[in-house]
Amino acid sequence: MPHIPTLFRPKGLFKNMHFATIYSAKLRPMPKLLQERERLELPDGDFIDIDWSYATNPAKKVALLLHGLEGNAQRVYMKGHAKPIVEAGWDVVAMNHRGCSGEENRKYESYNSGRTEDLKQLLSHVLAKDRYEEIVLIGFSLGGNLVLKYMGEESDIPKLVTKGIAVSTPLNLRGSLEALERRENWVYTTSFLLDLRAKYKRKMDRFPNQMNASQLKKVKSLLDFDNLYTAPAHGFEDAFQYYEKSSSLPFLPNISKPVFILNAQNDSFLSPKCYPYQLSEQRKNIYLETPKYGGHVGFHETNKMYYSERRVLQFLTEF
Repeated sequence: MPHIPTLFRPKGLFKNMHFATIYSAKLRPMPKLLQERERLELPDGDFIDIDWSYATNPAKKVALLLHGLEGNAQRVYMKGHAKPIVEAGWDVVAMNHRGCSGEENRKYESYNSGRTEDLKQLLSHVLAKDRYEEIVLIGFSLGGNLVLKYMGEESDIPKLVTKGIAVSTPLNLRGSLEALERRENWVYTTSFLLDLRAKYKRKMDRFPNQMNASQLKKVKSLLDFDNLYTAPAHGFEDAFQYYEKSSSLPFLPNISKPVFILNAQNDSFLSPKCYPYQLSEQRKNIYLETPKYGGHVGFHETNKMYYSERRVLQFLTEF
């Protein structure tokens, strides 16, 4: 499918990538959306919490939403995208990654950019309810990478899964790390590091043989964190092997079902490899839209409806 022309034309300060990103994450009024929590026990003894939002009438379709790094199902972008989907007659189930629902997960390992096993468990749980005729996967940032990797690595995707959507997605993790660690992005890396270091510290008491304060002191960057925790906790030699094995970009050619990728050109979280123009030209099922503006999940049109929310809904209902 050729690269999709965009109609997104933000106004004023929303053309600035940092303003669009920060406003959308911290200042946008929270959309009103009812959520009902359910705990899903996992085969390895851990758990994930999932938050359901239901259409007014019994729905035959459901959208699974996956949040980004250190987010949760209550983030404004999660509720903002879920609300119009629910209003269109779909149910929505938003997955909180391990340790992101307000309660620490039980295991030493947690979640990462490429660990699709929990998504598979959630899919099995939704399928077992036996009340849906269509399932769509929608991910944001890290969650978008998970959606695309899953759809490209699995040879036996359930037939009810018809589409995938990835918004503001780091298709190449090493390139995105390098982009994030540029000086102008210090506010984002500082925020992530504070959250990740705090999570590491909370885990130390429960896993003293694997985690300690001296190791924590060495964590000065996102690369440090991935080298000292993410990689060893999840079976990788180092951070660079983790990035290589977990990036969704190599899996895109294997995807057979329609996918929509929405990445802004001025997203400071992304590197050039996160815009697979050539592949989208070659493959009829890969829809790629790269607006000039939008920052990171910051496609503001109005507080009531973002451009990304409108485009996600269109892809669900018109493609």
